[in-house]
Amino acid sequence: FLTEMWERFSFYGMRALLVLYVVKALHYSQDQALMLYGIYTGLIYIAPLFGGYIADRWLGARKGLFVGCLIMMLGHFAMIIDAWLYYALGLLIVGSGFFKPNASLLVGRLYSEENAILVPAGYTIFYMGINVGALLSPLIAGTIGEKWRWNYGFAVAGIGMLVAFCTLLWGQKRLGSVGLPQGQDALTS
Repeated sequence: FLTEMWERFSFYGMRALLVLYVVKALHYSQDQALMLYGIYTGLIYIAPLFGGYIADRWLGARKGLFVGCLIMMLGHFAMIIDAWLYYALGLLIVGSGFFKPNASLLVGRLYSEENAILVPAGYTIFYMGINVGALLSPLIAGTIGEKWRWNYGFAVAGIGMLVAFCTLLWGQKRLGSVGLPQGQDALTS
């Protein structure tokens, strides 16, 4: 719940600011800004095909989730520097490609066959995290970015991703061996 909530906080917080930022701070035309937003959003939804494939074949679900968290955190913090816009968006796309499929996968694998009846409840909690993060992000990151400085709004989104990473790291013990190679009880490398 918390990892997904903070990931969604960072994701929607940055999206709430993106078009306004590139129009008002970087002086793109509205058409250019909307085109950039559309391309970014489209790639965000295609990237999990590749991130999920790489995690399935080589990384494992949990390591894929950690990799996605770190890359997205770097992307949000890179948004602080105007000249790094395209690098930052690239990092966010790649990180999201690793995060999104593996987060959902871990939720489904948390329950054994004997407890399969709990899977819908687990996904309900997971989606509650998505909704809470999506609700809070424009209110907090969007307001900070628009009222004070765009870069501060992006920094708040990056801090949200840092909290998501720390929550995942510290909460590993609650996941048991889900998403790890056989015989491993925590992500160590």
